Amino acid sequence: MDQEILQHVKRKYNLLIGETTAELIKITLGNAYPLGETETMMIKGRDLVTGIPKTLEVNSDEIREAIQEQIDAILETIKVALEQTPPEFAGDIVDRGIVLTGGGALLKNLDHFLRLKTGLPIMLTEDPLSTVVLGSGKALEEIELLKDVLS
Repeated sequence: MDQEILQHVKRKYNLLIGETTAELIKITLGNAYPLGETETMMIKGRDLVTGIPKTLEVNSDEIREAIQEQIDAILETIKVALEQTPPEFAGDIVDRGIVLTGGGALLKNLDHFLRLKTGLPIMLTEDPLSTVVLGSGKALEEIELLKDVLS
């Protein structure tokens, strides 16, 4: 998503920004579905035409459009995973829903967008950034049990 934001700003405004700025834009304005008012943010970069530093304003709607391809890819990945889910587990997913983890789960309104598109309950884990690491650690503590399940 950061690269798409970086490319969007470059194409639309002829402004070169760094990866850190793109990440900050994603965190501040990035969203998967419009809820509420459009937010704006001032960003700084180097004008590609003049080579002079420049400040301009971007908004949450244009950032959502810039990252829409990645948002759609997340949705498609979920759909593929659901199609491959054994029927016995499909009922659990309908009842309990999908829990989002990782940094991408923090994208504003991603849960709302996915809920609308799948019709399933979608929720965020309490600490999306640590959940995967903590779960992996717990899985390693029970590695013998996992070997039994996989064989």
